[in-house]
Amino acid sequence: MSDLDSILQPIADAIKKGKKVTFFNGAGISTSAGIPDFRSPESGLYANLAKLNLPFAEAVFDLDFFMENPQPFYTLASELYPGSFAPTKFHQMIKLLQDQNSLSRVYTQNIDTLERLAGVEDKYIVEAHGSFATNHCVQCHSEMDTETLKKDMKENRIPSCRSCEGYVKPDIVFFGEGLPKSFFKTWSKDSKHVEIAIVAGTSLTVQPFAFLPSEVGKKALRILINKEKVGDFKHHPRKSDIIVLNDCDLIAEKLCGLLGIEDKLNELYEKGKSKYSKPETKEELVHDIEEKLKSEANLKQKEPSEEQEETTPKKEDKEEEELTDLVDKLKI
Repeated sequence: MSDLDSILQPIADAIKKGKKVTFFNGAGISTSAGIPDFRSPESGLYANLAKLNLPFAEAVFDLDFFMENPQPFYTLASELYPGSFAPTKFHQMIKLLQDQNSLSRVYTQNIDTLERLAGVEDKYIVEAHGSFATNHCVQCHSEMDTETLKKDMKENRIPSCRSCEGYVKPDIVFFGEGLPKSFFKTWSKDSKHVEIAIVAGTSLTVQPFAFLPSEVGKKALRILINKEKVGDFKHHPRKSDIIVLNDCDLIAEKLCGLLGIEDKLNELYEKGKSKYSKPETKEELVHDIEEKLKSEANLKQKEPSEEQEETTPKKEDKEEEELTDLVDKLKI
């Protein structure tokens, strides 16, 4: 038995005894799918967006900025939209735990819907920061179906409300918006009943999600799967905590191996990869987003200002002047 197997054995034993798992997921569980995380100092999305012509990197998810200029968000969304990326082994592990009735809930900060694409049922998922699953107008709150929004995006149009012509955005929680009511309602029921808490791929810096692992009962078995110690695991660790500073997919493989379901994990993963896999690497994806945003920024700079538009005759005005001159000449 390897060192990792020994570390994970208490989790496997608890699951085998019938205890259920509650997940607390961050962007780190999706990076192996090719989706860049947001906060890594060098490779994260914010670090790369900071190089571009935005007032600040997070502006792409800022509601006030979106109301003023939604184009950067939709440039990003066109690259990150669900359906282009395959669920990771970690996502598939969640699906397998659901299938064997070992799953209690999945609290996720991610907007990529990869839990859904892996086959995790809606009743288990709490998307703390919303997702691309539904879309509403930011003005009148009318809903737009996903196919209409995707059609607008494909035709390089900013999705606009068919009722009031306001901008439409997916129901992702932007800076300046509150979290879904369902998040607080569900957590108030779940918090006292968590048996196994698996916290994975998160910096635990964004509130109120960051508080969740600290609010589970003292009898809960907590495990952190991450690149570094974070949040409650760093500042207020419990004696029973299990901390694994390693790759999320590797831990999924190891845990499924201890549960005797590793073959099923690999089967699901390969099937999902063939269905959704995106040919780009994470680095290529970030580069594409950068280039698109740079191109749009340059085009915007080249557009004439309102003052220039007022002083520069439009084509239609010029044609009308020429026609008037011709009529005058004919009168002579």
